[in-house]
Amino acid sequence: MKRALADMEKNYGTYFGLLYLLSLCKEFRNLFYYRTRPFSFLLQFICREQSSLFIQTKSIGEGFTITHGFATAIGAEAIGKNCTVYQQVTIGGTDDGAPVLKDNIKVYAGAVIFGKITIGNNVTIGANATVYMNVPDNSSVLPGTSKVFRWKSKKE
Repeated sequence: MKRALADMEKNYGTYFGLLYLLSLCKEFRNLFYYRTRPFSFLLQFICREQSSLFIQTKSIGEGFTITHGFATAIGAEAIGKNCTVYQQVTIGGTDDGAPVLKDNIKVYAGAVIFGKITIGNNVTIGANATVYMNVPDNSSVLPGTSKVFRWKSKKE
């Protein structure tokens, strides 16, 4: 998304590039409307949101990217910087609370994250994995068993 924004700015300029992204990139449009609330209702008459992408999060950090946001629901307590979410992902809470996603997280297609849990920094959630407990920093959650694998960094 960052590269697309940079290319857009070089080729179209800031204002025409913004119009280009709002008219053709539905995922960008939903995130743009989320960040410009309550004024976003003015543009929604011209460029409608993607109806199958729901964003109900209190705070989202910079560098957040939604790729192919079809059938995606994002209802986290907070999302940190540089997180990427792919299609058909569900992030939601229970009666106890909603998940907190820290920085540099990738959530691949079809993953489900729910409950009052914390997903640590530098985590990868595999496609179709179900996550219902805390995930430590520098780890991966693989589908099937939804087992957490922790990777040691060079500094440890």
